[in-house]
Amino acid sequence: MSRMVGRRKNNPLGLEPRVYAKHGAFYYVHRDGRWEKIGTDIAKANDRAKLYNDSGGLFDTMAYWLDMFIVDCEARVKSGTLAQRTLEDYQKDIAPLKIYLAPPMLPTDIEPNHIQDYLEIGAANGRPVRANREKACLSSCISWLIRSGKVDGLIVNPCMRASGIKRNPESKRERYVSHDEYREVYAVAPPQVQAMMELTYRTLQRPESDILDWTVANLTMKDGKRILRVDQGKTGKVVDIALSDDLSTLLQTLIGDIPRIGKPLICCSRGKYAGQRYTYDGISSMLKRAIVSANTEHVKKGQTKMLPFGFRDLKGKGATDMWISGVPIEEIQLLCGHEDKSTTEKYIKQRWRETAQPNRVLMA
Repeated sequence: MSRMVGRRKNNPLGLEPRVYAKHGAFYYVHRDGRWEKIGTDIAKANDRAKLYNDSGGLFDTMAYWLDMFIVDCEARVKSGTLAQRTLEDYQKDIAPLKIYLAPPMLPTDIEPNHIQDYLEIGAANGRPVRANREKACLSSCISWLIRSGKVDGLIVNPCMRASGIKRNPESKRERYVSHDEYREVYAVAPPQVQAMMELTYRTLQRPESDILDWTVANLTMKDGKRILRVDQGKTGKVVDIALSDDLSTLLQTLIGDIPRIGKPLICCSRGKYAGQRYTYDGISSMLKRAIVSANTEHVKKGQTKMLPFGFRDLKGKGATDMWISGVPIEEIQLLCGHEDKSTTEKYIKQRWRETAQPNRVLMA
C-alpha cells in the first residue's frame, strides 16, 4: 500500500507542493504514492517539483517534454546506460531549443521546415556546429517520445535526414599533434593533465565519456593477467586493454597506495573538491593553459606558435602513430570501438598527410 501524504500544516523552507524534506534530502511524492529523491539543493528540488506539478501550465508542450527528456537522461546515467558527458551536453542544448520551440508549440506541431530554419539561424549567428548539436539533442528527445508513446499522434521524427534536413557543414578534425608538440605541452602541464594525455594517447578511448569515469573497478584480471576493462559509453562495446609496463605504472600511480572504491583515477587532488571527478570542460581548460604556457616559450625563442589541440586530437594521434608504425588496422579498430574498419581508416588518414612523390617514370 502506498504511503498517503497529508496537507502540509507549515512550510518554513518554502517547498513546492508535494516536496518533503527527509533524511537530509528532498523528495517529491508522486500521485501514485511513489517517493522520488530529487536532490539536496532546495532550488533544484523546487524546480523539479514545478515541472512535475506543471505549475506553469506547460504540460504536453515541446518545452515541457525537453525538460522531461533530461529527467529521463539523468535516470539513464544512474543506471549506467548513458554517459555523464552526454547528459551534460543535452542539458546545455535544451536551453536554446526551449526558446525557439516556446509554448504553445507541441511536439506534433514541429515540421522539417522548423528544423531547417533553426539550423540556418544558427549558421547566420556564427554557431553552425552548435546548432547541429542542438538539433541532434532535439532528435534524441523526439525519438524518445516516439519510442515511449508519450505523445499521441507523434510517429515521425522531423529531425531525420529522410525528412530532407541538411545539417550545417562541419570541418573534419584533421589536427595531427607532432611528437615535439606533445612533449613540450606535457612538460609544462599539471600531473592530472599529463595523466589524461597519456591515457588518451595510449588507450585511444574517448576522453570525455570514458576515461574521466574510470575508477579502480576498471582494473581486473583476465587469463591470469591484469587488464584495463572499458565499457565504452558511446558504442556500448566492452574492450579489454592489456597493460604495458608504462601504462601499468601510470595507473598504479593514479590509484595510490590505498585504493578507494569509486574514486575517479583522474580527479581533483586538493581543496574542497579533492577526489572529485573533473568535468571535461574543466580539464580541457587546464590543457589549453598548458598549450599557452608552451607557446610562451616558443615566442621567447622566436619560434612559431603551435596550433591549439584537445584531448580528442591525442586519441587521433595515438591511432595515427600506431598505423604509421605498422600496427594492423584491425587492432586499432578494436581499441577505437569502430563498427566498420573503413571508419578507422578515415579517422586515421584524415590526420596524416604524406608528401606525394612526383612521377619519375622515364619516357622512351
